Amino acid sequence: MALTEIEITAQLIRDLLRDQHPDLADLPLTLGAHGWDNQLWRLGDDLAVRLPWATLSADALLRKEYAWLPVLAPRLPLPVPVPQRLGEPSERFPRPWIVTTWVPGAPADRCPATRAEAADSLAAFLTALHRPAPEGAPAGRDRGGPLTAHADGFEQRLASAADLGLIPDPDAVRAVWDDAVSAPGWTGPELWLHGDLHPANVLTADGTFCGVIDFGDLFAGDPACDLAAAWHLLPDGAVDRFHTVYQPAPDPATLRRARGWALLKALACMAIGEAGVHGRPGGKATWGPPAHACLRRLTATSGSPSTSWTRPGVGQAPGSPRSA
Repeated sequence: MALTEIEITAQLIRDLLRDQHPDLADLPLTLGAHGWDNQLWRLGDDLAVRLPWATLSADALLRKEYAWLPVLAPRLPLPVPVPQRLGEPSERFPRPWIVTTWVPGAPADRCPATRAEAADSLAAFLTALHRPAPEGAPAGRDRGGPLTAHADGFEQRLASAADLGLIPDPDAVRAVWDDAVSAPGWTGPELWLHGDLHPANVLTADGTFCGVIDFGDLFAGDPACDLAAAWHLLPDGAVDRFHTVYQPAPDPATLRRARGWALLKALACMAIGEAGVHGRPGGKATWGPPAHACLRRLTATSGSPSTSWTRPGVGQAPGSPRSA
């Protein structure tokens, strides 16, 4: 993480709005979240301001959202933060920023989906999003290609988690990975993908999904990358229902690759969650429990008993900000 040297305050945002979008400058303004890339501030009842603060790549990700998300949003069945205004770099703040619509709901890392109907909602959203992307659509930064490119990262993450005592059955985890990397690759057209559907980027209300946020990793590629979200986001027993509702029905090879992507995401989020439990920089304690649940589901469907994936003392951690 590379924190910006300029402190982001309500006064700074008001000054930026007065300079570039004065009609919005006097709306109520409250901090919403410190996300991985951006800070999110709620503006009035229906808008939000997102400003990069913690990664150098955030600038390009915001511009990508501003360019592409308004095209995709009208066909999506769940609310998403649609960019309304672009803020250009200036002497006050040397990075771009955007004004989007505000999407209400609680992040799923704090309030997980509990109803089986959540599978229908997620499947409908991804069915609508996963359409062939046009020429010139953005490419994925480090996802969506062959899983074999991530073999070293998988080994490092698995070894680290095992050393910390987070993995009760490393062999079961490795079996999921070995099956995923041996699956045939994607041969269809490159489809639009969210690219980062972990629980902090999906919102819930009344036990099901009510919105999807943070499209900074939007790209075109193999749908397996997004289909991995079923193991992260859905309650126990709902993954098969998701695969039945999602159209076109995913073929066995795509599901095998999706399990590999789910595994990579779970190991990464587990490490971030563990860092949060111990108060280390960049840690988010609420990311740990969904990651453990995901790995339990993946290993259970590979022949390992679901009861093997329990970690004493791990429960839903205290609240942390939504990803922004």
